Amino acid sequence: MMNRVAAIQMVSTPDVEENIATARRLVADAAVAGATLVVLPEYWPIMGMRDTDKVIHAEQPGAGPIQDFMAQAAAEHGIWLIGGTLPLVSIDAAKVMNTTLVYSPDGNSVGRYDKIHLFGFQQGAESYDEARTIVAGTEVGSFEAPFGRVGLSVCYDLRFPELFRAMGECALIVVPAAFTYVTGLAHWEVLLRARAIENQCYVLASAQGGTHASGRRTYGHSMLIDPWGKVVDVLADGEGIVGGNIDQAFLDQVRGNLPALRHRRM
Repeated sequence: MMNRVAAIQMVSTPDVEENIATARRLVADAAVAGATLVVLPEYWPIMGMRDTDKVIHAEQPGAGPIQDFMAQAAAEHGIWLIGGTLPLVSIDAAKVMNTTLVYSPDGNSVGRYDKIHLFGFQQGAESYDEARTIVAGTEVGSFEAPFGRVGLSVCYDLRFPELFRAMGECALIVVPAAFTYVTGLAHWEVLLRARAIENQCYVLASAQGGTHASGRRTYGHSMLIDPWGKVVDVLADGEGIVGGNIDQAFLDQVRGNLPALRHRRM
């Protein structure tokens, strides 16, 4: 049995309404092409001029235009919609939770993951410190789709393989991201392929991919990778869609031929 999945790639702007309109169009296109599960990238609703811009748009869980759109889109197209990340209110008024929400085909919110690992990077004039505006999550996230367990991760989480082991055996792991161009060029594909190979599952990465209004450049290269580590589909930059099938027979074949998950001793 096969289920088609898709990752949306965007070049999000500081305008939430504009980004929702873009996401609405691309999600509809993915659904028309047969996708039953669609993933949006990290920060898809807003890539502001400043890191603090997202705090202004933080929503309460269950209420707000960003969440309303996701629930409506999932129900309208009858798909599983994984909402990349959006800003939700946190215990600190000056910070947000960088949150992935999962919507079922009936439009209900059925899963949540708050990004655990917060990105920090310094190289010359390029500097990032997500801890200044984000409160880290604490709980591993996953949900059950018709084809198996789906593990939830976000961007910088990709560098911490122990998180993916803690998800248990997944058919699919999703990685919404806004990787910088510098780190993406060096590490993005090799890390994604490693997570697919070591967990013997599909990995679907949905990225920001271009130069944003703030001048920040994100790497793009949204892709679907199979359990053998092969890149099934990829989009280098610009907005668009990548996708393919979750082939349960092939997943079982890989795990049967090379039963590494059963060989674990730690």
